[in-house]
Amino acid sequence: MKRISLPSLSFALVMLYLFLPVAATILYSLATEWNSTILPEGITGKWFAELYADPRFLQAFGRSFLLSFLTTVVAVVIIVPAVFSIIVYAPRMERLVQLLVMLTYAVPGVIMAVGLIRTYSGNGIPMVIITAGAYLVGLLPYLYQGTRNSLLAMQARSLMEAAELLGASHWQAFVRIIVPNIMSGIFVSSLLSFSILFGEFVLINILVGGRYETLQMYLYAKLASSGHVASAITVTYFVLMAIITGLVVKFTRRSFARKEVP
Repeated sequence: MKRISLPSLSFALVMLYLFLPVAATILYSLATEWNSTILPEGITGKWFAELYADPRFLQAFGRSFLLSFLTTVVAVVIIVPAVFSIIVYAPRMERLVQLLVMLTYAVPGVIMAVGLIRTYSGNGIPMVIITAGAYLVGLLPYLYQGTRNSLLAMQARSLMEAAELLGASHWQAFVRIIVPNIMSGIFVSSLLSFSILFGEFVLINILVGGRYETLQMYLYAKLASSGHVASAITVTYFVLMAIITGLVVKFTRRSFARKEVP
């Protein structure tokens, strides 16, 4: 009889610990009742039907998607050229910029929200725009590091010099040579940034509140009224994050495959 090694047993226990809550959430979202038994007393899809028929859920989902998507697009348009300029034309500033970018981790969301309220409340600027700006700053570490790694891996400085020797302008070389070669890195960083913003709750709840209800705020409200519907929302969020994770893995593997090709 083959003995189970300690590393295999430890790995199995960790996987059980990680996936057991997910499995319980999925079962609860499909259960008719689950109060006094080990397994659900019945299986139904009415909680998902009730959720997807609720216009409030659809609006909250749409707001979360729109805010996350637009903020990510604006962040990519601003951050990618800035990182490219630093890596290629100002490499001496890279360590300082990297340090400043990483400092965004040091500011808790609650403190940032209070500071933004004290600074911008009463100025006539919609707090949704302020929230999007705060999100953009929060995405700096993810987009900066992903773009930086892609530029260094493809030796962007050498490619720019070669393109300029062949008569291309800075803009032409960046758009036609650099961007296509780092597109997989940009896409992976963008998907990661989108998933982080889609699940954000602290800033949007403090700065905007119920005036702009997102999916996480809708979930928080449903926790007090129906645990089954709240579980259905969580499962929907899990599925969306699983799709995004699959896309990240796919494009990451494709990027590594291209680097291995001689």
